[in-house]
Amino acid sequence: MTPIAPHVTAFLRERLPMHQAASQHTCDTYAHALKLLFEHAGRRLKVAPSALALEQIDADSVLGFLDHLERDRGNGASSRNARLAAIKSFMRFVEHREPALLEQIHRIMAIPAKRTDQKLVGYLTPVELEAVLNVPSPSTRIGIRDRAMIHLCFAAGLRVTELVTLPVTAVTLHAVPAVRVLGKGRKERCLPLWKQVADNVRSWMKVRGEVTADQLFVNARGGPMTRAGFEYVLEKHVSDATASCPSLATKVVTPHVLRHTCAMTILQATGDLRKVSLWLGHADMKTTQVYLRADPTDKLDAVESITPPTLRRGRFRAPDKLIASLMGR
Repeated sequence: MTPIAPHVTAFLRERLPMHQAASQHTCDTYAHALKLLFEHAGRRLKVAPSALALEQIDADSVLGFLDHLERDRGNGASSRNARLAAIKSFMRFVEHREPALLEQIHRIMAIPAKRTDQKLVGYLTPVELEAVLNVPSPSTRIGIRDRAMIHLCFAAGLRVTELVTLPVTAVTLHAVPAVRVLGKGRKERCLPLWKQVADNVRSWMKVRGEVTADQLFVNARGGPMTRAGFEYVLEKHVSDATASCPSLATKVVTPHVLRHTCAMTILQATGDLRKVSLWLGHADMKTTQVYLRADPTDKLDAVESITPPTLRRGRFRAPDKLIASLMGR
């Protein structure tokens, strides 16, 4: 039996961060997926996860784990597919280290991902976004920070990880204000900042104070802002903004919705999907096409350019009640 622990350690400490230059968020996500898999396998086989062997993680075991995610944990197809992708990445790493398990690994690699519903992306209207940005008080340090965080997340179309890990040195506020973002796949992009966004970030820099964290945005204790911390801040301000903008009550507003809002704003302003892709840092234009489905502008143009068929007009006349009652028998 082949111990699994040494392979997991090499995968998470060498393969992902060193050979594939994966971000810390990706490493954490893959580690969590493997943790769930090994805990499930350990319960099923009645052994400690650290005592598991590679031979015990076969296709049936993985399929049982995926069913467990949906049935017992209530995960959707997207979460299931993400966990499966992490498992397959680990197995691709293992097949070169343990050739004797090639057939077992190939059966796992053959497990298909589930098809998912492609829903329209959610985004905020200009009125809704303005209502959220007007909630943080510009007369308090925390209010200045929150407005700058939310405004920068929207304007630069940042993923939440990109926002909370953004170092102070990535922002330039002189001459032409801009921000340098290290995104997925270690791809760097440089984005100009609108004047109002730059003013908000500049206001935060003045009150940020002397803190040891390198990150631009810090929490009340001076430590780096976390994903959960920003999600809490955004949720709180959206809830408060509902009083002045009732339509927000019908929407689930997450940090990624701010990114979608940025994409829709750029698409509606330029009509150029390529510019949206460059702004968001997408590796594939197919990823950006989801915004075309959500944007009604092109559909309206198509409707207005079509000449509808000319139909014969008439007026409906209800039949006599007596005759109608006899016809119904």
